[in-house]
Amino acid sequence: MWQRVMAVPDSRHCSIALPPAATPGTSPGRDSRIDRDGWVDCGAVSDQPDKPRRRPRVFSGTQPSGTPHLGNYLGAFRNYTAMQETHDCVYCVVDLHAITVRQTRAELRRNTIELANTFLASGVDPERSIVIVQSHVPAHSELMWILNTITYMGELRRMTQFKDKTAGAEGESIGVGIFDYPVLMAADILLYQADAVPVGEDQKQHVELTRDLAERFNNAFGKAFVVPEPIIRTEGARVMGLDDPTRKMSKSAGSAGNYIALMDPPDVIRRKIRRAVTDSGTEVRGGPDKPALTNLLDIYSVLAGEPVPSLEERYVGRGYAEFKTDLAEVVIRALAPFQERMRELEADKGYTLEVLRNGAERAEAIASRTLAKVRERVGLVPRP
Repeated sequence: MWQRVMAVPDSRHCSIALPPAATPGTSPGRDSRIDRDGWVDCGAVSDQPDKPRRRPRVFSGTQPSGTPHLGNYLGAFRNYTAMQETHDCVYCVVDLHAITVRQTRAELRRNTIELANTFLASGVDPERSIVIVQSHVPAHSELMWILNTITYMGELRRMTQFKDKTAGAEGESIGVGIFDYPVLMAADILLYQADAVPVGEDQKQHVELTRDLAERFNNAFGKAFVVPEPIIRTEGARVMGLDDPTRKMSKSAGSAGNYIALMDPPDVIRRKIRRAVTDSGTEVRGGPDKPALTNLLDIYSVLAGEPVPSLEERYVGRGYAEFKTDLAEVVIRALAPFQERMRELEADKGYTLEVLRNGAERAEAIASRTLAKVRERVGLVPRP
């Protein structure tokens, strides 16, 4: 399933000057230099300068399921920002996926806007990438239905995450949305002709199903889809819980001490890291026998850009308390720019809504062409 939850433009890579990034209080409106697919031309120029080559396209969706945490930031949002340098990116708040879990209307709306703000505060530039809410582009649902007709029940039953989420549940109480979730995920990806999909190892199976459906459709009806490749995240991909280093950091762990929320104030971050579980002994060293220290060292390493062996050498003889104190300050400094940007976005709600409106327009330009091709291949009569 889609995971639950500032790069500086470099004009050396672009064939035209990039428009300035929009800021709160201004409109990220359509620039005349954006092509019909909704992209600023930043592709590598071929031997025919008037025909720029399109960069690989990436699609990634994130569920608006509550306050994003440090694990989401290290495993996903930092990578989303970096990918803008090499890919055309579509980043989606997958609210249709989120309603497979019951929540109030107010919660869903609040979480949706908060997640959109998280994309922007992390450094996703709405002039360079497309940021959308899934339900704002109805083509997601239509393509899902068409893909349903070529998907086998056995394929969905074999999905590991379906088995995990329904373990112990009676068949009558399992929602169809949970069962059919991977087909909507496939529609999300294929709708935008994505070349690549950044996912964690636990979601690779869903991308493999997406590839199977794309190839099955292309073989049965004629080519309509790009067959995407998974990009398996490695650095920061598995940030473990502060109170249980054997399980991933998660808001659903049942304890606020398990995770660091991205908007936690400095005193809360210091307290959570100070109380984080450590291993027996006093040596600041990672390894299979020290899962808690391995997790904390990995967090420090990713945020500070310093290799773990170097950190281990630096803290020889200094003990856990000093290490945790320093780690807390590293986390606080790393999150400070993000938190400042989030406060700006929360103070100017109209800006984010305009980003999403503009993103939906640009996304529909791509989605409508894909859907028209799919409808033609299947044999659906065009609307007069």
